[in-house]
Order: sequence, then structure tokens, then C-alpha cells
Amino acid sequence: MTRPGGPPMRPDGPVEKPRSFGPSVKRLVRLLLGHRWSMLTILASTVVGVALTAVGPLILGHATNLVFDGVIGGMLPGGQSKSEAVARLRADGQNTFADMVNSMDVTPGTGVDFGDVARVLLFAALLYAIASALSWVAAYLLNNVVVGTIQGLRAEVERKVHRLPLRYYDASARGDLLSRVTNDLDNLTQSLQQTISQLLNSVLMVIALLIAMIWVSPLLALIAIATVPLAIIATTIIAKRSKPHFIAQWSSTGALNAQIEEAFTGHELVKAFGRQAEVEATFDERNEKLYQSSWRAQFISGIIMPTVMFLGNLNYVAVAVVGGLRVASGSLSLGEVQAFIQYSRQFTQPLTQIGSMFNLMQSGVASAERIFDVLDAEEESSDPADPVSPADDHGRIVFDDVSFRYLPDKPLIDDLSLVAQPGHMVAIVGPTGAGKTTLVNLIMRFYDVDSGAILVDGVDSRQMTRDDLRERTGMVLQDSWLFGGTIYDNIAYGDPTASREEVMQAAELSHVDHFVRTLPDGYDTVLDEEGGGVSAGERQLITIARAFLAKPTILILDEATSSVDTRTELLIQQAMANLRTDRTSFVIAHRLSTVRDADVIVVMEDGHIVEQGTHDELLATRGAYCRLYNSQFAGPVDAETVDPEHPDADRIDEPVGP
Repeated sequence: MTRPGGPPMRPDGPVEKPRSFGPSVKRLVRLLLGHRWSMLTILASTVVGVALTAVGPLILGHATNLVFDGVIGGMLPGGQSKSEAVARLRADGQNTFADMVNSMDVTPGTGVDFGDVARVLLFAALLYAIASALSWVAAYLLNNVVVGTIQGLRAEVERKVHRLPLRYYDASARGDLLSRVTNDLDNLTQSLQQTISQLLNSVLMVIALLIAMIWVSPLLALIAIATVPLAIIATTIIAKRSKPHFIAQWSSTGALNAQIEEAFTGHELVKAFGRQAEVEATFDERNEKLYQSSWRAQFISGIIMPTVMFLGNLNYVAVAVVGGLRVASGSLSLGEVQAFIQYSRQFTQPLTQIGSMFNLMQSGVASAERIFDVLDAEEESSDPADPVSPADDHGRIVFDDVSFRYLPDKPLIDDLSLVAQPGHMVAIVGPTGAGKTTLVNLIMRFYDVDSGAILVDGVDSRQMTRDDLRERTGMVLQDSWLFGGTIYDNIAYGDPTASREEVMQAAELSHVDHFVRTLPDGYDTVLDEEGGGVSAGERQLITIARAFLAKPTILILDEATSSVDTRTELLIQQAMANLRTDRTSFVIAHRLSTVRDADVIVVMEDGHIVEQGTHDELLATRGAYCRLYNSQFAGPVDAETVDPEHPDADRIDEPVGP
């Protein structure tokens, strides 16, 4: 949908185009690899730490063997060798016990050597301490990498936002864009911090434990890994079902933020029209949609962990049963079975962690995709490689056969030609949707023309850099914009290099000085973004003072005096008359009393200039301008006298006023 004479209207909510999981993950990895040496150190520390952790159960198993061998050795009569003790046990019919003793390192009659056990345990504790230290180093470096990566990504998004064309903002909900560059970035940070370290550690742990289990017992290893394919299949199926819900969750978050932002920004209008109930109903609807998508995403992804744990418990039972039989047969020592059971439990733990992290990973990747959507958005056309700057700086503007449309199939401005001489005030009037603001957007190069050219002092504006063009231009919009800061800072924004005397002079010219001196803190009065503490007209005066301070060659006022009273409007017009010397002024106005003294009045309808001339000349022609003028200054018209089929039915055709 488009509005006549304006850019396309924003959709009600963001349109998501989910991409596959893999490409987004690869892109995140490339970002992290920007800290290559830190990542290599993290990888090395994690590998060594995991290897030491994997060796730990073998050492503890050896300590168990020392204790168990000592216990069994103390049970056997002394004064004989192990082979003699085994032969005597077989002679007594204790073949199973004999097989077990034969596989053990026992000395009949000798008990537990607690000194050896203590040394082995101390060595194991040392290995675990080193592994923990390496894990701490990896976690510290990883935190720096993630924070640094997000810092760079946030800076890249900020730069990208300034390179996006106005067309992008016209087609995007402001709250959704804010959600992408704030909530989604924060969510991505949290996801990376919580998943990368555990994911890397878990994957390496699975590999290390698999090697250790095969080393101890290939048969038990085969039993242990039998559940892995089942866990992978279950995780893949569940994750695939949860991903769309995570995408919907963050899309709903953006839509809800957009609705809240609009409701809070326009809260006065909402209350004035008594629409609180509708706003609350819309909020409840979108909040419910967010709740449903979030609940489904978390619930479905939350099934992964208990599923993997269930498979791990089945694995544990199988290993314990088979391992006990192998110890009884003498094929394995008790310490080896103990180590293997530890490996089995540890083996399922990283798999469980990987499964439990999938919800965070899915959520983080969904946020990353929304951020990448912003980074991949089409940018403004670049400035020319060899820009041209006008030799003169008078502000002569020429529209040479200009055509433009927001959408290819929606004509707007066609074959428009206009000349604005330096020092002249050019007023642009016409009905709503005629293309007045679009004309100004083309001058500022917020949009580029489709054909024709706009010449600034003889130079095509497209051959100039945007900075060069906009440094010559001052603009005051109907909606005044002030940032959080003092009144002085808001005026000085027009020229940060200006002296205090110049700021004060701009304030006096725009009649700001009078009302500012009545405030307790004067120019140091702090305003918020909404300009709280001053009236709407006073806010507009401050923005006009800002434009005066910039001393532009081209001055654009888009309904800039619509919020001030008639007396202040006259004072501003007097100040503008001084400022317009050797400068070009474009004034968009619906209130025709503000443009009666314009050097040229341009009347636009449906993207075309239908009339142009002075006030008196246009009244004399009794054309479109005359009808607009009379509609404001003539008396009310009876609706029954208007023919709805007449092409000028929306206008009032009354006798020309004085």
C-alpha cells in the first residue's frame, strides 16, 4: 500500500524470511575468527584440558585397582606366589574367583599400600587442577572474544543504519528495527556466551571419551556409542520443529516492540480519541502471539535434554551389566570398569549439554538472522568516485525534466521542470498527496530521481557527495525533533563549531531568546527527546534557530510554522527574509497566508506543476491556486451543493477573496 505523493506505508509487522541454520552459523563463526589468536589459544587450552579430564578416570581406576588388589591380596594366604594361589583356588573349585585373581596384580598375604594410593590420588588431583585452570583461561579469553565480536557487530550495525536509504525506514516499523539492533544483539550475546564454550568443550569431550572408551574396552565402547545415533536423530527432529517457533518468537518480539513504541509515542493521541481499549487489545493480541511462539519454542527445544538423558540412562544400565560380567570373568579389572562407567556417564553428559543448548543456539541464530537482514539490506547508492562541487554557492536549483516514483507501477512525478533563483522564496502548495514533500526529499537526495536531473548551482546533485549537498542545506520539518540535552545544545547542533555569540544571534533571529530568558535555567534548561518543558510552538522555534545557525545556502521549511501562533509566524517570516539574502528557500505550506509574499508559488497536483507565479498572478488566473485560497478564506460550503462526480469536487470553488 502507498500513500499518494509519499513513500510506501510500513507494513503492520516485520516480514521474516527464514534462512537455513548452517549459513548463519558459518557467518557467525567467521565473525568470531576475526580474533584468530585468541580462538587458537582457546582451542589449545580446551583440547589439553579435555585430554587431562579424560585421563583422570583411568588414574582413579588405577587407584581403585590398588585398593582392590590389596584387599584381595590380604584375603589370600601369604608365603605363596600368585600362580600357586590361583592353582589352589581352581583345585578348590573356585574357578571364577581364580580367573579374577589371575587377571589382577596381587601379592598373596600383602594388603593395601596406602602410600601408593595417596600418590596416585594426588597425581589425579593435580591433573584435574591443571584442567580446571586451562578451562578458566579458555572461558576468560572466550568472553573477551564474544564481547569484542558483538562490539564490532554492534558498531557495524550502527554504521549500516546510517548507510541505509530513507526507503528502508519508510518500509520498516521503527520498533521492529530498534528490536533488531538492541534485543536481538543482546540475545545473540547471551547465546554465544552460554553456548560456544560448552559446545566446544562438549564436542572435544565426546571425542576424547570415545577414544578412551575404545582403549579400555571396544565391546563396552560399542554399547556406549549405540545410543549416539538415536540421540542425534532425536535432537535433529526436535530442533527442526523448534526453529520456526524461535523465528516467530523474535518476529513477534519486534512486532510487539513496534506497537509499544507507536502507542507510547502517540499516547496523547490515543487518549484524546479514547482508543486505550483498542491499543490494549492490540497489545494483548500480539503479546499472546509472542507467548504462544515463545512457549512452543522453549517447550519443544526443552524436550531435547530429557530425551538424551533417557537414552544415556539406558546406556548406563547396559554398560554396568556387561561390565560386571567382564570383571567376574577376569576380562577387565574393577578399576577399568569403574573408569568406563565414569566415561559412560561423562559421555552422555556432553551429549545432554549439546541437546540442552539447542534452544539457546536456535534462539541466538534466529536473532543473528534478523541482524544479518539489516546488514544485508540494500544501501544508498555510493557517492561518485570523482565528486564535483559547485564553484558558486548561491543556491540556484533547477529541476530539469524530473521523473520519480516510489513504486515502479505507481506514477507520482513525471517530467517536472522548475527553476528556483538565489534569494527567492519558492512556495510549494497543493492538496495532500500532490508530491510536495517528495520534491523536497529529491532536493536532499533522500531519494534519487528516476530520470532527469536536479542541478545545484549548475552541478547535477548526483555528481556531488551527499555530505557536500546537505552541508549547503538547512531543513525544518513540521514535526520538531529535539534530543535530550539543553536548549543551547539543541541550537548549537546546527553548527558545532559556532561560538556562543553566534548561537545567541541565531536564537534572537528566530525569537527563541525571548521565551528562553523567562525559564529558570535559561539556555541551560534540559529537554528530553519529546521537548518536555516547552510548548510545541517553542520547540519549533528552537529547530528553526538550529537551521538559522547552520547558515545554509538552501533553506527548506516543510510546514515549519504550523505550530506557532500568527504573531510568531510573522516574526519568523521577517527573520527568514533576512536569512534568505542570496539564498534559496523552499516553503511547503498548506496555510496559504504564509506564502503570500513568496517570489514564486508552485501549485502541484498529482506530481505535476499545474501553476506557478506570484500570489496576485495566480489569483488572477482563477485556477487551482485560486480554489485552494478560497477554500481557506471563503465561508463554509454546503456539502449538498458539491457534485461528487466533478473532478474538482474535493475543492471549494468560491469567489476570489481579497
